[in-house]
Amino acid sequence: MLRRKLGSLAAFAISIFPATAASAAVALDPEGSGVLVNAVNWLQGTLLGTFATVVAVIAVASVGFMMLTGRINWRHGAVVILGCFILFGAATIVAGIRHASEIG
Repeated sequence: MLRRKLGSLAAFAISIFPATAASAAVALDPEGSGVLVNAVNWLQGTLLGTFATVVAVIAVASVGFMMLTGRINWRHGAVVILGCFILFGAATIVAGIRHASEIG
């Protein structure tokens, strides 16, 4: 039962974070897929690079200010901050899920 849940959780994580999954499976890619792998790696670099960091800092700062002034619900602010943690921790989350599924 636990193995089935971990498998479905890993499949869910891979469907959400395909760039991380594709970059982790570079050694298993078929011939001729180098262009697609390079495109996905570029997309991952763009989404997790300087642009994403700047957007996340602005989002957290503006949501934090709105939470302090009472303009936004604390739950909505926590969701934005949690989303930033998930975005930047996606590679670590997927690695942990893969490690947990290999052990069991």
